[in-house]
Amino acid sequence: MISLSDKVWSPYVAGALIGLLQIPAFMLMDTGLGASSSFVKFAGHAALIFDPTVADGSYFSKYITSSKYVWQTALVIGIALGAFLSMRLSNARRDRISPVWKEAMGVSSPIARYVLAFLGGFILLFGARLAGGCTSGHGLTGLAQLAVSSSIVVPAIFAGGIATALVFTRRF
Repeated sequence: MISLSDKVWSPYVAGALIGLLQIPAFMLMDTGLGASSSFVKFAGHAALIFDPTVADGSYFSKYITSSKYVWQTALVIGIALGAFLSMRLSNARRDRISPVWKEAMGVSSPIARYVLAFLGGFILLFGARLAGGCTSGHGLTGLAQLAVSSSIVVPAIFAGGIATALVFTRRF
């Protein structure tokens, strides 16, 4: 039986549970799971502070005015809080940098690791917006709806992830 204090869950069980979240998402919110639009909504509201005309026909306007993206923001916040809670309940906190990270990146400084993680996240978010959605949007919602674009994007995501891992671990 799965327990919140387990350090590792079966990827099959976790995947099935995440997939089943599509049902209440469509029934309650009339849309599927996704996360990257919440960052656009946040950025749009932040831009409004400096330039009120951002809401007038810009890229941000549909994200600022639609309540559809509010739940995605709640989802992203819930993911972060859930990850933190999971780490605390399972006592999975690491006090050292993984030797795999040190070997692959050649970096042992925690600050360098944070900078690289931020840059990687920025590149990932840029790619998600360029692709019209993130891995959860395409991989979960798009494939569940049999979307052609998701059937193209998801294999490309896996290929890109594998190629990146091979380059960073110097196996390519």
